Amino acid sequence: MSRPICFMVMPFGRKPTGFGPDGPGPVEVDFDALWAKALDPVIRNHGYEPVRADQDAGALIVVEMIRRLALSDLVVADITIPNANVYYEIGIRHAAKPDSCVLIAADWANPLFDIDQMPRLVYPLDDGDVSDATAATITEQIENQIEGMRAGASPVYQAVPGFPNDIDDHRVDAFKAEMLSLNSLLARFQSVREEWDKDDARAAALELRDELAAQEALNDGVAIEMMYLLRDRADWTDMLAWIDALPERLRTRNGVQEQRMLAIGKNGDHKTAIAELKQLVETTGDSSERQGLIGGRYKKLWNEALAEEKVNRGKVAGHLQNAIKHYEAGMRLDLNDYYSPCNLPRLYRARGKEGDADRARDAAAVALAGCERAKLLDPSDEWINPTLLGAAFDSQNVVRVQELADEVLSGNPDDWKLETTVHDLRLSASQADDPDIRAQLADVFNDLNEQLPDDLRGPALDLAETQEPPR
Repeated sequence: MSRPICFMVMPFGRKPTGFGPDGPGPVEVDFDALWAKALDPVIRNHGYEPVRADQDAGALIVVEMIRRLALSDLVVADITIPNANVYYEIGIRHAAKPDSCVLIAADWANPLFDIDQMPRLVYPLDDGDVSDATAATITEQIENQIEGMRAGASPVYQAVPGFPNDIDDHRVDAFKAEMLSLNSLLARFQSVREEWDKDDARAAALELRDELAAQEALNDGVAIEMMYLLRDRADWTDMLAWIDALPERLRTRNGVQEQRMLAIGKNGDHKTAIAELKQLVETTGDSSERQGLIGGRYKKLWNEALAEEKVNRGKVAGHLQNAIKHYEAGMRLDLNDYYSPCNLPRLYRARGKEGDADRARDAAAVALAGCERAKLLDPSDEWINPTLLGAAFDSQNVVRVQELADEVLSGNPDDWKLETTVHDLRLSASQADDPDIRAQLADVFNDLNEQLPDDLRGPALDLAETQEPPR
């Protein structure tokens, strides 16, 4: 009798991980070496005939790939790096067979949201070249786990009883009714988001929260959307309470944990947020988002230290240095993520060390490019506009600043979240070296500042004000 077939789904050749030299994993991975030295031998040891997609299959690749995915006795898919082909092929297998699809990944991997919810077998991979010693460690780690993971049910067959040929008609009707109800609910979410008055928006968000909390079974996606709605239209205490009441399967997701740490920090407990974020990095891996969140908490501690009646210069310098350190780490991990670099220019200029002016210009350019790119890819991201405005101020690009200010003044200022950025915009304008640019930025800042209610408005910036000294 012929040996059973195991089809291996994974990237080819050397691929970048997206990490910099200080990242949690190697800068790139030799997946061919990983296959030849570790995965192929493990599969053979389990009695399977290993088959890997032919890199040069050409026009036949789609047809052959689907046949292999549908007919193989076992599929093993490596999700160490987000790869569109690998994700697509996992979906095909999940629809083709009720089980026998094993996901594996390096222990530092950070899969995208849907895949991240699925069980996976992890292995250590510190050496991207996959030396013999590394291969032996990987082999030992996964040797005894593949067969146990094989029995895991396909999420498609779990979610749709009777799939594919015996789905109950009543279940289909119930699904259609559920989708109609969901669309109506999402329209209510959007209505709350479009509410101009902050108090009315919070009241509407809390009303919707109470309705959802009373439901016996709540869709996971709706629960997560409610978390973000409370973040953006209520307050951090409301958001934190919602997260802590979520079922464990949702509460323990990495993205939810990140938002929880953000809420803790925004409520003033920066040190707890820092400690828990660092623990999250230690246990589940690093990311630009997490480093940016840590940097943000140190930035708040720096601002609070500056505002103390008796300023401790050592404390101020320490918090500033830590904020810069973590924002820099976040920027190195993902240059496309605008959050970390958008915070660096003002901090560099405040520190004022040799080379910081150049670092500020470089970080501002990275942030502005990242924001412009993100706005093209997802204009619905409500944090793009305020971040883009701040990045334009930081880059001291007066033309772009004025263009964005015109958009603010001609539209809904709430879309730009000026109350959350007014302090940073003022500092950025005051830090311009050129007096003419400083005066122009100050003029724009004052126009924007006037759009805020009295209780949220920051102090005006004197057009003749000299550059604020490094702090």
